[in-house]
Amino acid sequence: MSSALSKAKGFKKSKSGTYLSMATTAFGAVGVAKQIKKARAEQDKLRLFDAAVSAVAIATGLAILYRELKRLGDDDVLLG
Repeated sequence: MSSALSKAKGFKKSKSGTYLSMATTAFGAVGVAKQIKKARAEQDKLRLFDAAVSAVAIATGLAILYRELKRLGDDDVLLG
């Protein structure tokens, strides 16, 4: 059981784990887009501000994950 647990902990620091984290973080953008659309329709400035803050948090999270991916030494040509 200890070996499986150490593998699971190591997955987060792997390239595959980082890609998965980026995908799940980007998936949160769908919810934020819906929140923005609803706030605009209702002309609710507070919800719109909340959605904007959430969008910035998602963008920051993706930037941090991208930096981590570059640190892992990804050989992908598209990432530079």
